[in-house]
Amino acid sequence: MILPGFDPLVQPIISSEILQPLSKASLQLDFISSAFAHPVEWKVEPIFADSFQADVLGHHGVIKAAVFVALVQRPAGVHVVFTRRASHLYDHAGQISFPGGRIESTDTDAIAAAIRETHEEIGVAPEFIDIIGTQPSFLTSTRFTMKPVIGAIRPGFTISPDRTEVAEVFEVPLSVLMDTGVHRLHQASLPGGGHRYYFSITWKSYFIWGATAALIRNFYHYLAAAQSKLA
Repeated sequence: MILPGFDPLVQPIISSEILQPLSKASLQLDFISSAFAHPVEWKVEPIFADSFQADVLGHHGVIKAAVFVALVQRPAGVHVVFTRRASHLYDHAGQISFPGGRIESTDTDAIAAAIRETHEEIGVAPEFIDIIGTQPSFLTSTRFTMKPVIGAIRPGFTISPDRTEVAEVFEVPLSVLMDTGVHRLHQASLPGGGHRYYFSITWKSYFIWGATAALIRNFYHYLAAAQSKLA
């Protein structure tokens, strides 16, 4: 849970390992699609190994959610779509997120929820979405389980944000997100003792942190494993 007055930008940064770089080929849509079509053995981010057990452990009293990791082919390479949440929202106000939200009883599964929420939040019609695969759910400190759904958005789509939920929609190059040299590991002290850890990624004026950054870090681990096996 985020405590009143907590500022994620100023928490101490501790050393973390800079991992093997991904090749340009491993950042292409065809490789990513192949990596999910032919699953490889891999390990989740070790710092958050327990949080990434949400699918296996089946926690009670949590809110299940799905997010869409939307990949867009641009002339300079693949980009990833993010939203900045409206400042008046009760949950995660003003934070950088993937499009997504709660899995409703009317959704057949997490994939359906991610597609629906993406349409509702940023206006991308389902017919422009190609699903590539899913990754392990992440249990957040606010007791949400976030299921990442990976997919590509085909050319011709339009963005029409729901301004009641979304303040801004923007894209970040996948090459930036997958560069572990820009991943910063923070250690924040808790009032009752102990520490909380989280990753952050800064790109231009955007500060991506918390669960969203953890999902990005995990996506790197999967592509790195696929690169070693398939490339």
